[in-house]
Amino acid sequence: MEPAISVRGISKRYRIGAKTRAGRTLRETIGDLAAAPVRRLGQIGKAPAPEELIWALRDVSFDVQPGEVIGVIGRNGAGKSTLLRILSRITEPTEGRIELRGRLASLLEVGTGFHPELTGRENVYLNGTILGMKKVEIDRKFDEIVAFAEIERFLDTPVKHYSSGMYVRLAFAVAAHLDPEILLVDEVLAVGDAAFQKKCLGKIDEVAKEGRTVLFVSHNMGSIQSLCQKGMLLEHGELIAKGDIEPMIDQYLVRLQEDQRGKKLDDLPRRSGLGIKARINDCVVCDGKGAVVTQLKLGDLFSVGLGCVGMESLQDLQFVVGINSRTQDRIATLLSPKKFDLTNGQCVEGKVHLPSLHLTPGHYTLTLGIRQLNVGVDHLEYVCPFEVLDARGETQI
Repeated sequence: MEPAISVRGISKRYRIGAKTRAGRTLRETIGDLAAAPVRRLGQIGKAPAPEELIWALRDVSFDVQPGEVIGVIGRNGAGKSTLLRILSRITEPTEGRIELRGRLASLLEVGTGFHPELTGRENVYLNGTILGMKKVEIDRKFDEIVAFAEIERFLDTPVKHYSSGMYVRLAFAVAAHLDPEILLVDEVLAVGDAAFQKKCLGKIDEVAKEGRTVLFVSHNMGSIQSLCQKGMLLEHGELIAKGDIEPMIDQYLVRLQEDQRGKKLDDLPRRSGLGIKARINDCVVCDGKGAVVTQLKLGDLFSVGLGCVGMESLQDLQFVVGINSRTQDRIATLLSPKKFDLTNGQCVEGKVHLPSLHLTPGHYTLTLGIRQLNVGVDHLEYVCPFEVLDARGETQI
């Protein structure tokens, strides 16, 4: 049987500091044209910025058989989204070739092609046509799309009046009701509320069980594990490994922890826009006696000690501690019991106790944050790894 997707020697090079025309989307081109006059004014009297070449992908080759569901995993900047953009024909590779056997649909940028002045009904037909559906096909699936999006009451309202959640639900509903042989999915579960994310996951699982070929990119290892049979691990634009999903997840998590082990918390990347007013710079896991540990026994009480430094004066802050399983699923989220204030340059320490949380044996990480009146000030994910041992002193995988 011939592969549904065949990739040979794919590489993608970008020039940093120079604009290139090849492989650009219509949105990027229009944005560049609008910004060009302002950019030229800002560069008067300045020397041209030096060009730098980076390889987002380098010599990637693989086959995906019909009906396989593959999880594409790797850290930010590994090349996952670039790979899917090339497979979707959004951008062209610098080197290499691809072969696709079957109709392809992409859930990469849901909502692209929506017109704010048109109603939800009109945008279903517009977006469906852009995605390659015929009118008779949209007619047949229209009621199903609207029901999935849960926007019946607002169907004839211009989408410019929609909330962001309504907009995303409608956009996903249209894209998810294509009938492709090959489906590419990139982090669509990162948008919307928890109930909608669960619904999206169920729809993708439904597509997979119908025997379609699926490539699924996500940082949620729980979703990857539940949906995918096999995985591909990308790192620095190279395909490091491909095989059964469990070993791929384990290898990814080990590499993630090794990369963080030699770094201070203050040097780790934050969510965009956070860590500017205050930063978490210390974290330890302590047993019931207050000793710093990396291993706990089954049933042990423990606490998390935190430290932060302020870059501005802030009031009414709380530390947030999330506990994540081996597959990065959130198990619990707890807040420091007392609020605190910060001034510029001040360091503050706090502790979050976990007296009633009993973890099963296994590997865990922490998600750390600082919150001000339910608004995030700082956020770090999957740090401070620790283990819980069973009664025999062993870790269960």
